[in-house]
Amino acid sequence: MTRKHIDLLDFHELPAPVYFRYADFETHEYASAHRHPWGTLEYSAHGVLHMDIDGSRFMSPPQYAVWVPPQTEHSFYSNQPINYRAVCLAPPLCRDLPVQACTLAISDILKAILKDFAARDVQIPEQPADVRLAQVLVDQLQQAPVHNCYLPYASSPGLLGILERMQAEPGDNRPLADWAAQIHVSERTLARQFVRELGMSFGEWRQRLRFLAAIEALASSRSIQEIAFDLGYSTGSAFIAMFQRQAGSTPEQYRRSHLHGRKV
Repeated sequence: MTRKHIDLLDFHELPAPVYFRYADFETHEYASAHRHPWGTLEYSAHGVLHMDIDGSRFMSPPQYAVWVPPQTEHSFYSNQPINYRAVCLAPPLCRDLPVQACTLAISDILKAILKDFAARDVQIPEQPADVRLAQVLVDQLQQAPVHNCYLPYASSPGLLGILERMQAEPGDNRPLADWAAQIHVSERTLARQFVRELGMSFGEWRQRLRFLAAIEALASSRSIQEIAFDLGYSTGSAFIAMFQRQAGSTPEQYRRSHLHGRKV
């Protein structure tokens, strides 16, 4: 497997208070750990964003973005081709944004502005209309619902080991009781541990894992039915229903928009 290093921004301060960056990253591209004095909204218009921020892992689908505050160490890796978008904000504009790295739910307005700016390759908003749109974007960011992480990870070794095995095989349908037996605790104890450490149930975590795996699988030539079976669904319709709840579109609609997005 060949990994390709991603070139980072080569300036020490932003050329404008709000600066936009766009790139199409291929599979196995990465940026090593780094930090900078500005804050960054990291977003993937297509594909799953994989980041490590201050030792915590972040995976984010296109409905969400990752906020990296100023002077926070972070790295990046692409498991698949992604349409990368970044909004860099000067420190004064970060004062009303979270002080810790987190996942932000992205509004339709914010996504539309990012799509428009990317299509026109607007890096520094200079036209009056673009300056106003950039201000709307900042306002939307400051109001965006905060999530600690779309797919959080555990700190306790037992639960972390389970999560890593589930991530290695997203289609594994073993029930919670089987996983609990592996670490010698009761099913009820493990269920409480999921909620306490991850803020969600075992079923919710597994569904989010499968949704992220589905996004990456849809970049391949495999059929929807094959992907459904690989992810542990007994029928294609059950998989399609899950995906539509999460993404607001069917897997086939997402796949078509992904292919279109890769061409523009």
